[in-house]
Amino acid sequence: MTEKYSIVLGRHGQVEDLRSGAVRVEGAELAFIDVKRMPDAYRSMARSQPYDICEMAPTSYLMAHAAGAPITALALPMTRRFRHAGLQRLKDSSIRYPKDLEGRAVGVRAYSVTAAVWTRGILADEYGVDFDKVTWLTEEDENVETFVLPANVRRVASGASLAQMMNDGELQAGFGGLAGVGADLDDRLVDLVEDAAAREADWYRRTGIYPLHGVIVVRNEVLERSPDLPRRLFEAFAQAKENYLARVRSGEADGPEDKRYRRLADVVGDPLPYGLAQNAKSFEALVGYAHAQRLIAQRPPLAAAFLDPNAV
Repeated sequence: MTEKYSIVLGRHGQVEDLRSGAVRVEGAELAFIDVKRMPDAYRSMARSQPYDICEMAPTSYLMAHAAGAPITALALPMTRRFRHAGLQRLKDSSIRYPKDLEGRAVGVRAYSVTAAVWTRGILADEYGVDFDKVTWLTEEDENVETFVLPANVRRVASGASLAQMMNDGELQAGFGGLAGVGADLDDRLVDLVEDAAAREADWYRRTGIYPLHGVIVVRNEVLERSPDLPRRLFEAFAQAKENYLARVRSGEADGPEDKRYRRLADVVGDPLPYGLAQNAKSFEALVGYAHAQRLIAQRPPLAAAFLDPNAV
């Protein structure tokens, strides 16, 4: 009997063959659900678990897991991106170096956004920034409703906009991209960390840490009903990924994201490694950063937080 599962995934190249049906999960039918914004799916999985399988921001998952949400993450990281870049400052700001952030305010969509967690950890480790001395201004709810913001995190007033604050010069630094304040100020912004690509490559050589920005989570009820589902999902995801990387290497896949992974392969080898052992250093670093930034009260063992499909 074929099992049917609802699933939400971002539109990544490595899952394209799963979406199209070119690669199938043994004994299962995936019913794909599209959402307007992936962060909305993360919030839903943290709060009410409406989907059987869902991509989820790993920090949101760690927080939801700690709060008792009945979901388990598989060691199947989705998107990868180094995070030295992405925190931007106004060109005419007096902020020039990471340590200059201390005593200042920085805008971010929500405090627990994974990209911001990685960047804060890197700024602390590599540049000695005390992120407790930075005021973090946010404009969205955190995904886990019970989470209490640290004292140095402040939600802007209703109706206020971080983008407008940057545009008006009230806010001098903020995150870009999905973590960002949404300000259309490209000609007035520069990355805080200069020569980020070279610094990221050096950091990877020294640490082996390759930041991840999505994991696949499954409702515990589904896992109890089908305990071998993680193995079957892993096999299908791995095959779809290999098909995608072949297209990347050949040049058949040649969009901006494909080119980015082609460049990353020169630094890390496999730009999309799956499995717990293959990503242990990265998972350990993220768990450590989440704990240090008061997103989770305890540091769970990796095997307790992330199910290794290879071990099922």
